[in-house]
Amino acid sequence: MTDEALTRIAEALERIAPAPLAAPDFDGADAFVWHTDPDRLVPVARVNRVDIALLIGVDRARDTLLANTQQFARGLPANNALLWGARGMGKTSLVKAVHATVNVDNPVKIVELQREDLPSVGRLLAHLRSSDHRFILFCDDLSFSHDDEHYKSLKAVLDGGIEGRPENVVLYATSNRRHLMPRDMIENERSTAISPSEATEEKVSLSDRFGLWLGFHPCSQDEYLAMIRGYCDAHGVTIDDDDLRAQAIEWQATRGGRSGRVAWQFFLDLAGRVGVKLPQ
Repeated sequence: MTDEALTRIAEALERIAPAPLAAPDFDGADAFVWHTDPDRLVPVARVNRVDIALLIGVDRARDTLLANTQQFARGLPANNALLWGARGMGKTSLVKAVHATVNVDNPVKIVELQREDLPSVGRLLAHLRSSDHRFILFCDDLSFSHDDEHYKSLKAVLDGGIEGRPENVVLYATSNRRHLMPRDMIENERSTAISPSEATEEKVSLSDRFGLWLGFHPCSQDEYLAMIRGYCDAHGVTIDDDDLRAQAIEWQATRGGRSGRVAWQFFLDLAGRVGVKLPQ
């Protein structure tokens, strides 16, 4: 085969699989989203988040995650963190609020990684490792279903393989499951394995690789009402306590439960009914 033919083949292959884009200017934004095909970090101009003072009923998790993030932002040792527990109780909101709070005095970037893009995490870490900035790698709603092998890619962040986890990267993940996998999957593997304790060790121990486990539990009615009152006061929505209580309890009854998410949804409805616009 001639050199000319080889050159044409190489050029055709490059067109089919374009080279990954270069890392962005990290000075241009505080938040980024990782995309693949091709690999790229897309800056986020405005992060959708709630002020940390408005997060009610998560005091211990807030203080622990805030202290850990401040350590990391100052170049001190810090742990990866798994925020797990009840749906709608502010796990994602807390990560974003803590980032905003710490970033005021100690600059740190946040990069969101989708669960389905975990196999590409090694390439992402190569981008981050070469930067002078410090990064919170954020994976939201993390869990693994039956026969899901993506959890193996996560170990590249938690353990780092031969190179080790980059010193300038810490992982924060949220999940509804403490062990990141369905309970029936754990029990099934234990019941059918020759050595039950070893059969699930690799997957169950994935959670153990997070230095911090922060649990989120369903809120009480008083906490639910306090959340809504906090939103009203922060955004200038006027309503007396008796009306707020009656309407908020009726709202939670129609939703079949209460949580921080339900409190926010009620507040949005209330603000709309009284004609108060919220900042974009």
